[in-house]
Amino acid sequence: MAEPLSPALLALVLAAVVLDLAIGDPRRLPHPVVGMGAVIALLERAWNHGSPRARRIRGALMTALMVAGSALLAWVAIALLANLHPWLGWLAEGWLLASCLAIRGLRDAALSVAAPLARGDLPAARRALSLIVGRDTEGLDEGEVTRGAVETVAENTVDGITAPLLFALLGGAPLAVAYKAVNTLDSMVGYRSERYRDFGRASARLDDAANWLPARLTALTLWLGAYCLAAGRQALHTRSALAATRREAPRHPSPNSGWPEAMVANLLGVQLGGTSRYRGEVSERARLGTSREPLRQAHIGAAIRLMHGGWLVFLILLAATVLLGEAMS
Repeated sequence: MAEPLSPALLALVLAAVVLDLAIGDPRRLPHPVVGMGAVIALLERAWNHGSPRARRIRGALMTALMVAGSALLAWVAIALLANLHPWLGWLAEGWLLASCLAIRGLRDAALSVAAPLARGDLPAARRALSLIVGRDTEGLDEGEVTRGAVETVAENTVDGITAPLLFALLGGAPLAVAYKAVNTLDSMVGYRSERYRDFGRASARLDDAANWLPARLTALTLWLGAYCLAAGRQALHTRSALAATRREAPRHPSPNSGWPEAMVANLLGVQLGGTSRYRGEVSERARLGTSREPLRQAHIGAAIRLMHGGWLVFLILLAATVLLGEAMS
């Protein structure tokens, strides 16, 4: 198993990035997150009952078991295979690292919304959006469908790409898998609804802590990456985006999601947030960005390009840190 923050681990992470870009997450192959989700659902049904205090205790216990257990299973699997042959251990760790990334998956999900919009097939675009967001999509116009897709790209750049890259270089596949367990827990039980308010409290707070630094670094690298795109003659509002993001990001109900969303909104010159419906209930979120133009299908492709620029700069900075540390040691 490669040492943390080592050139060997950096090479393995780069290989995992290439693998994810090449094949994404083939449905025929087992995926760790699917297994995590099944276990979380089983424990939630068995443990999410009783008094608020009992729910909080059992929810915290589930969080600890899932995060520590996922990391331990990844470490044991890699170690056992490495004992059989070193290359088997490398292959196992590389596959686990790739499974923690969602670069191609996030791009494909956004394009699945953009493609029918480009054809003028709004019902198909709504159906595609419903597969990647929790909000109600019936009756949304092109601008609202686009908003959902752009917000998804912005927010998931952190938990699907940059945060796994950071944790992978800090602790290899075991730590990256542990992060995905944190992220999966939050996506399943980290809600403020009556059912999950107490049981999911520990999961939500741990996810907030794990994403605090990656979210802010991602906003910065999205901004830095935008300069490269602007040099390529894509119209972006880089000058005002940094200050606007620092001002607007805290308005978001999540302590972390507002940073990439506000940055993408300000770079594109559009407005994200506003009114959404979840199972018929109206939800109001702070509006991020200044609307210099109405949201339209082309902004989805622009958000994807920002995503690629952001994670590339993020990875370059991580690689430079690793190589500089190696040179100084």
